[in-house]
Amino acid sequence: MRPLTDATPKPLLPVRGKPLLAHHIERLRDAGFFDFVVNAAYLGEQVAELCGDGSRWGVRIEISRESVPLETAGGIIQALPHLGEAPFAVVNGDIFTDFPFTALHEMVVDPSCGHLIMVDNPAHHPAGDFVLTEQHLYQPPLAKGERDDERAPETLTFSGIALYDPAFFAGCVPGKRPLKPLLDQAIAEGRLSGQYYGGVWSDVGTPERLAALNG
Repeated sequence: MRPLTDATPKPLLPVRGKPLLAHHIERLRDAGFFDFVVNAAYLGEQVAELCGDGSRWGVRIEISRESVPLETAGGIIQALPHLGEAPFAVVNGDIFTDFPFTALHEMVVDPSCGHLIMVDNPAHHPAGDFVLTEQHLYQPPLAKGERDDERAPETLTFSGIALYDPAFFAGCVPGKRPLKPLLDQAIAEGRLSGQYYGGVWSDVGTPERLAALNG
């Protein structure tokens, strides 16, 4: 995203007149979420300044500061002490979507389980992540000589929106850690479900994608 992110963290990039993060907070609040934990790593002081204590939106916000970026699982694991014992939603700060978050607020997940929102594979990720069949997620094995980018077209892409029971991360040591291996393990153990969403969704990962949203 450079040069756009040289002075602005990605979640604060403006989309349709407001920061990406503000879109999430407002739509989650309107869906019934009022307690937030926001991870702040790169240029995190700007994220903390925007959020404050959340009162400007009528919600409560705590900031989980990362002295170094902890990746997709590490940030969640560090934030666990702030999240309590009930299932919690996770929304990546660098996506834009009109997903109805009320669906997550009303959903129930079993102990130690998670639920992922899956979307169509974008042009920059044609191989997708997992196959979804009747809310069950699995990753088909590669055929002999097949590459990741040649996976079957029935795969879908993880949107960065999920619901987890806190025990999903039981035993995970704090620190820098990607999420994908944990998801693979949970699929193998039958602890991960999913659903498809076909509405607006974009991974705001390049200036061109950001410009397309603002066009």
